[in-house]
Amino acid sequence: MKMIVGLGNPGMKYERTRHNVGFMVVDELSYRYQLPWKKVKQNGMVATGMIGSEKVLLVKPLTFMNESGLCVGPLMDYYDIAVEDLIVIYDDLDLPVGKIRLRTKGSAGGHNGMKSIIQHLKTQEFNRIRVGVDRPRNGEVIHHVLGEFSKAEQPTIIEAIQTSADAVEAFAEHSFVEVMNKFN
Repeated sequence: MKMIVGLGNPGMKYERTRHNVGFMVVDELSYRYQLPWKKVKQNGMVATGMIGSEKVLLVKPLTFMNESGLCVGPLMDYYDIAVEDLIVIYDDLDLPVGKIRLRTKGSAGGHNGMKSIIQHLKTQEFNRIRVGVDRPRNGEVIHHVLGEFSKAEQPTIIEAIQTSADAVEAFAEHSFVEVMNKFN
């Protein structure tokens, strides 16, 4: 089983913000494969089903971004998910809007959701898809990541969400290294 985690903040207030691009990707996968969301005890929403021949667990932590590890760690234990079968999808300020980058390991890079997951998993070596949201021009990061994409950015971010979902689909049938080679 592969565990696909999209990072974001719960609630309508944050639904369309830059910080919720991870949620947007797993929502796209849920839609494509008609996998309904249900709440679980481990602080998250989950959807299960098949992508190709692989069983998947889609996850949206409900802990708020800074405590994402409180959901991811217990779910990995509960479902006995190996770290190599995990993908975390999240927003990245250091990439232009819509640019995606796949990696098999790395630091949190200042992202509090990733810091929490790294802390709970006790490793930085897990698959990730970073989706670019760009840096704010005025330097106010919190307002930027909690703000919505502009109308001009909409087509670009929609394409990035689609491409990120395509990468997850490819991971259901191929190694993550093969997927990185195709999508980076």
